[in-house]
Amino acid sequence: MVDVSTLQSLSYVAAAIGVCVAAFYYAFNLRETMKNRRVTLSMNVLQSLGKEDWQLQHVEVMSMQWSDFDDFKRKYDSSVDPESYARRHSVLLTYDFLGQLYRFGVVDLSTFTDIWAMGAVMCWTKFKPIVEGYRGWEWPKGAFSDLEYLANALQRRLSESDPDFMKKLDAFIPTAGMDQ
Repeated sequence: MVDVSTLQSLSYVAAAIGVCVAAFYYAFNLRETMKNRRVTLSMNVLQSLGKEDWQLQHVEVMSMQWSDFDDFKRKYDSSVDPESYARRHSVLLTYDFLGQLYRFGVVDLSTFTDIWAMGAVMCWTKFKPIVEGYRGWEWPKGAFSDLEYLANALQRRLSESDPDFMKKLDAFIPTAGMDQ
């Protein structure tokens, strides 16, 4: 006959195994849930970048021309042209948000196709002097730092896969938004 203490010990072992299996299942399930959320978030954000209205807004913002920071403020500052400011900020904030997702590891660089990567790099290259001007004037020093972080990482990736990338970028934005 089986001793009661042996049955009790087996019960404890079975309970401990059950707890371990439940913990393993929970950790696995949590990891898969986080992975699915990242994929869903990445797809939603990147799909929104493919919409016609955002593309038109991006083209309009990238078409802005100025000779220096003061000229930019005279033409496009929020106090002069609120609609232009709103369009520009929408584009910059979208890329800044993507940069934040990249910085926090929610998305990785492979999420960005070369086309999306080029858009972020071109946007940062064009508006870097403007962002830096506003950082020194009225914005916090870290304004759009996640856009900068993302653009630098994407630029390195694009330059590695396409040695002529910087020449192409310079042809598109020879003086980072300055009039010729």
